Amino acid sequence: MSDKKIPYKIYLEEDEMPKQWYNVRADMKKKPEPLLNPATLKPMTLEELSKVFCEDLVKQELDDTTPYIDIPDEIREFYRMYRPSPLVRAYCLEKKLGTPAKIYYKFEGNNTSGSHKLNSAIAQAYYAKKQGLKGVTTETGAGQWGTALSMACSYFDLDCNVYMVKCSYEQKPFRREVMRTYGAKVTPSPSETTEIGRKILAEHPGTTGSLGCAISEAVETAVSREGYRYVLGSVLSQVLLHQTVIGLETKTALDKYDIKPDIIIGCAGGGSNLGGLISPFVGEMLRGEKNYQIIAVEPASCPSLTRGTYAYDFCDTGKVCPLQKMYTLGCDFIPSANHAGGLRYHGMSGVLSELYDQGLMEARSVVQTDVFAAAEEFARVEGILPAPESSHAIKVALDEAKKCIETGEEKTIVFGLTGTGYFDMFAYEKFHDGEMSDYIPTDEELAKYRDTLPKVNK
Repeated sequence: MSDKKIPYKIYLEEDEMPKQWYNVRADMKKKPEPLLNPATLKPMTLEELSKVFCEDLVKQELDDTTPYIDIPDEIREFYRMYRPSPLVRAYCLEKKLGTPAKIYYKFEGNNTSGSHKLNSAIAQAYYAKKQGLKGVTTETGAGQWGTALSMACSYFDLDCNVYMVKCSYEQKPFRREVMRTYGAKVTPSPSETTEIGRKILAEHPGTTGSLGCAISEAVETAVSREGYRYVLGSVLSQVLLHQTVIGLETKTALDKYDIKPDIIIGCAGGGSNLGGLISPFVGEMLRGEKNYQIIAVEPASCPSLTRGTYAYDFCDTGKVCPLQKMYTLGCDFIPSANHAGGLRYHGMSGVLSELYDQGLMEARSVVQTDVFAAAEEFARVEGILPAPESSHAIKVALDEAKKCIETGEEKTIVFGLTGTGYFDMFAYEKFHDGEMSDYIPTDEELAKYRDTLPKVNK
């Protein structure tokens, strides 16, 4: 089909929105390793995990055989407020670059929370309400997840307690205030409100925090309060499952116009948006139907895939969560304070880690000044101010499109534009004023954290 027949924005009809989430683990011959109880080193059971998470979410977490899981009607009704989201052909960017490549991006910033995080937030809030809970606790890095969860909890009239990584709490007051507007209680982490927070502050005075720290505090708060459970915005399989609405819609839109992508790119922190975008395409690869080049893009300051170790590690700094086999920098790793965006987690989703280990996708790390330069280049042409996280994917998409200029190849590139950056102007200001610097941890630094990984014979 000719380019002229492909619109700038490919919109799906409401009845084309997915009715089921896709569980890529069902098509994996070699499954991700199970979560382990840190005390017994045995696989976590439904009963054990249900003390921390909502029971229906635990069932999704443990299910690695059911390929499609029905999306409840209540969740689909909420999705209809902003889904299906558009798949955009970046004609203006292609022309500006002078590339023969065809560039598409799936835009997830068309909702009030400003990012893809709402796809899972509303699902987790729904299951919490269904269970009859009073409220939930969580962590947030740059604030997109906390914002989305505060919206979802407001919708279902649930109490919402958010532990926000301290440097983001200080750098992004507007994101914090959006959460409070939706009724959430927001606490900078590490804090004096939990035993784990006080311990971390004692051991690391003046620390700017990490997602691992915030997770520990959120879990401690959840298990110590009657009628509360912990929910999270990335990493675990249940979250990737909910985010597959992104990839399923993307695939439906591409198929509608007989478009086959050559390269699929997503930013990678804990893995939620990347996993959601690529899962349906990876499923085709696992079933031997098609082949794609899939690229995970992570910050050079927090390079879990490109420089981490594939091993069991704690999911949190306080070491109260289950052990997960993943590419990890070590649960004590804390990104540099000059790290401007999200993507601050020390490890990567167990599902994506296994796919990466099997060679089904590749990973690249990029420095943040290059990321913001790419964000600015994109914004000036496409008219959307991208989130710093999304801009990691933009950087590599631009790189690949520019390679096509040299080779003359007409590759089709699809990337995930996970959200907008209108609450990230502090970081943009630093970049424009020349005050943003690049930090890359040394091998010696990473070795120090690697040496503390738990000794698990698996």
